[in-house]
Amino acid sequence: MKIKESAENYLETIYILHQKKPYVRSVDIAHELSFSKPSVSVAMKQLRENGYISVDDSGNITLTKKGEKIAAEMYERHHTIAKALMYLGVDEETAYKDSCKIEHHISNQSFNKIKKHIEKHEI
Repeated sequence: MKIKESAENYLETIYILHQKKPYVRSVDIAHELSFSKPSVSVAMKQLRENGYISVDDSGNITLTKKGEKIAAEMYERHHTIAKALMYLGVDEETAYKDSCKIEHHISNQSFNKIKKHIEKHEI
């Protein structure tokens, strides 16, 4: 099932925040993305209803297996594409901004070729 780019971004953000701290709450996501708390709250409700996250009684957000699979894939795409762009001479800030846009739209075939090239040349 293909999900919206915004949902992928939320899942990736939760994934990244979980790497930094044991508990992630809506306020952390709002702060990280510079979004309003109500906007994040609506998004978290949709992600929960669609089985991508779970939220405990304290408001701690955890990715489900389904959510983590998508988040990890987006995270890998983000960093791999950024690495490829930097190899081509793009500055780091621009490479990461551009990779955030590309990661959602690039085909699996193209991404896998980029990834294979990077691994082959140890970039």
